[in-house]
Amino acid sequence: MHNAIKMMESKMKPESVIRSRAIAEQEILTIKLSQLREKLGVKQDEFANFSQTSISRLEKRKDIRISTLIEYLNNLGMGLEIKTFPKKNSKKINEEILLRV
Repeated sequence: MHNAIKMMESKMKPESVIRSRAIAEQEILTIKLSQLREKLGVKQDEFANFSQTSISRLEKRKDIRISTLIEYLNNLGMGLEIKTFPKKNSKKINEEILLRV
């Protein structure tokens, strides 16, 4: 599968590859949110401050506010950590945690 993706990307323009990867990451986030909730045994209607419908919509969204994500994760008893990292090898700067809640 990995080789197939690399082959397809080799035939695309660099900006198309970047755009496609960003879209894929957004899709993966929505899948991971619902998988995390299910792994913890929490049903969509068991969230404080969220209706079942709003959890369903949130888990399908492509773009989520950080504050909403924090509240969602708090309801699951989970925290959030946001890190920065250099995209290219850089000896000037390392990974750095921007936010941990």
